[in-house]
Amino acid sequence: MSELTGVCVPVCTVFDESGQKIDDGRYLAHVDRMLDAGVDIVLPCGGTGEFAYLRPEEKRHLIDITGKHVQGKAKMLAQTSAIYLEDTLEATRHAADHGADAVMVLPPYFEGPDARGVMAHYEAVAQASAVPVMVYNIPVHSGFDVTPEMFADLLKIDGIEYIKDSTGDFVRIQQLIETGGKVFNGGDPITYPALVAGCVGCVWGSVNFLPEAAVSLFRAVSGGDLSTGAALWKSLLRSQLFVWSHVYNASVKAAANHLGFDVGSCRPPVLPLTSGETAELFDTLESIRSL
Repeated sequence: MSELTGVCVPVCTVFDESGQKIDDGRYLAHVDRMLDAGVDIVLPCGGTGEFAYLRPEEKRHLIDITGKHVQGKAKMLAQTSAIYLEDTLEATRHAADHGADAVMVLPPYFEGPDARGVMAHYEAVAQASAVPVMVYNIPVHSGFDVTPEMFADLLKIDGIEYIKDSTGDFVRIQQLIETGGKVFNGGDPITYPALVAGCVGCVWGSVNFLPEAAVSLFRAVSGGDLSTGAALWKSLLRSQLFVWSHVYNASVKAAANHLGFDVGSCRPPVLPLTSGETAELFDTLESIRSL
C-alpha cells in the first residue's frame, strides 16, 4: 500500500438550492476540477465538507460516489469520525470497503473521554480498519488536544501512521515532525513553512479555490525550489489569513464561487459572509486570480 503524501483537498460538499440534498453532479464536477489540477488526495466528509451537518446516510453516500469517481486518479482519504465508538468503527469499515486508502478520525468530542479513553478509541479503530488511520487534531473544535507526546504513543499502535494537525501552531508542527510520524499540516496560514519544515503533505480546505496554486506550491517545496515556493506563498497568504480568522466554510465557499468554482452555499446554521466581509475576502483573491 503506497504512502499518502502531497496536497489533500477536503472537498466542499455541494448542496442543491434548497440545501436539503447533495447535488451529486455538481459535487463530482467540483471533484473533477480538483483532479484536473493534480491534487494528490481527495477527502470527502472533512470539516470543509461540512461533515457536522451531514446525515449518516449522506456521509456514506459521499464516500461511495467519491471512491468510485477518483479510483485510479488520486488517493481517497475518508473522514469517519463519530462520538460513539461503534459508529466510528462502522463508518471506518464502510469507507475501507468503498475505496478509501486511509481514514481520518477525530478524538471523541463533546464531553469526551480523558487521554486513556482517547488512546483506547484510536486503538479500537486501528484494529478494525483495513487501511491506515490518520489522527485528526483540531482541539478548538474537538475539545481534546493530541499532543506530540500522545502522538508518539499512538504511533506504537499498528495502523496509525499519520496526523493532520490543525492547531495552526508552527512550533507544534515541528514537534510532531520530530516524533517520526507522517505529519499533514492543517493550518492554512502556515502551509508553506510547514511543508518546508518536513510535513509530508497538507490537508488544506483552501485548495477548493486554489488547487493549481496549491499543487505548484507543494511541488516547488518538494523539489527544493524554495524561492519559487516563497514567491507563490506570498501571493496566497492574505487569503489564508482571512479564511483562518472568519467563518471558515463560508469563506472557502465564497472564495471558490468567486473564482469560478461551483460549490454553492453552506448548510444552515452557517450563514454567508456579510457584504463587508465578502468585499474584504475578494480583495485578498486578486493576487490569486493573476497567477
